[in-house]
Amino acid sequence: MDCPCGSGLRAAILRRKTVEGSRRGNQIVAMRGRRRINLALQGGGAHGAFTWGVLDELLRDEELSFGWVSGTSAGAVNAVALASGLAGSGREEAQAALRGIWEAVEAAGVPDLLRFNPFLFGFARAAPITGVPNFLSPYDFNPLGFDPLRRILTENIDFERIRSSSPVELLIAATDVATGRPRLFRRHEMTVDAVLASACLPNLHQAVVIDGRAYWDGGFSANPDLLTLASESPVEDTLLVQLNPLYHADVPRSAGEIADRVNTLTFNQPLLRDVQVIVAAKEEDLGWFSGRNNRTARLRRHRLHLIEASAYTAKLSADTKLRPDKGLLSYLHGAGRAEAKKWLNSHRAAIGRHSTVDLRARFLEADRRAHEHERAAESKVPCAAAGS
Repeated sequence: MDCPCGSGLRAAILRRKTVEGSRRGNQIVAMRGRRRINLALQGGGAHGAFTWGVLDELLRDEELSFGWVSGTSAGAVNAVALASGLAGSGREEAQAALRGIWEAVEAAGVPDLLRFNPFLFGFARAAPITGVPNFLSPYDFNPLGFDPLRRILTENIDFERIRSSSPVELLIAATDVATGRPRLFRRHEMTVDAVLASACLPNLHQAVVIDGRAYWDGGFSANPDLLTLASESPVEDTLLVQLNPLYHADVPRSAGEIADRVNTLTFNQPLLRDVQVIVAAKEEDLGWFSGRNNRTARLRRHRLHLIEASAYTAKLSADTKLRPDKGLLSYLHGAGRAEAKKWLNSHRAAIGRHSTVDLRARFLEADRRAHEHERAAESKVPCAAAGS
């Protein structure tokens, strides 16, 4: 005859297994229901507040989780703020870290290195900051290498926690001064110097030296990196947050306008190069015997998505990138949230299924399409005038 206590024990074990199985099942369902996406965050100085708004909105979506994050310059700052918060208590802490960074940037206002130099500050008030160092080197007007961003990052970002427990991988781009090639700093090697290197404009700051090599702003070589992200990340969807407009109809004439256009063209080229490689991979006939996991095959099947700020940043003057006043940051943060909300409402279901941006049409033929649109708009003017 069976022992009553044995029957009770077996029943208790069975109930426990049933509960544990139910919990595991719920976890699996939750994981399957969550949509994972990589982030590629372009640089753009104070215009990076738009990206802050995008991330702020994405973090509110409990169905969305993040894989790898590629960032350059202001994109790198946003990336480490996101990673630091997620490595802590999660989404709310990530939102708080992003807000803390941008509130500190706003509090700094005009770069401290200019404020502390009466001559340069007076010059900056009379002309765009982008023109200040054209005749001076940062090794002359900033011999001690002071960078106010170092203090902001140190006070707001827990780099040790990022290295030890960040749930997202990082690709922070800087440019090797000796070779011009991108250097991608990953999560396990993330430091304040890596972010400063990514955001080091050589006409404002001395090169950042890491392990004996000097680095400048990552925008010269990867703005942001897409190829490593698309070919190595196990997550096969990437959302690009693009700050810089690709097309300008007007011809710059003043010295400031020319310098701004040179900078825009320079910092857009790495992105256009990466897009061209991905488009070529997608349009290439791989044949029956090509490997599924080679680089070209991974680029070919990677799904790209886009949120862009050009509707808001195209008409802003170049010096606004270096003048982070409260009104500008608030405006761009709100714009980023609005665009992210629209993107989620329209394209959330596409994550894991298909791309939501035509890379060739949007990036490689943008000038032709914009010119056609401009000519069509101009052709309507005489008709409207004639009918009035």
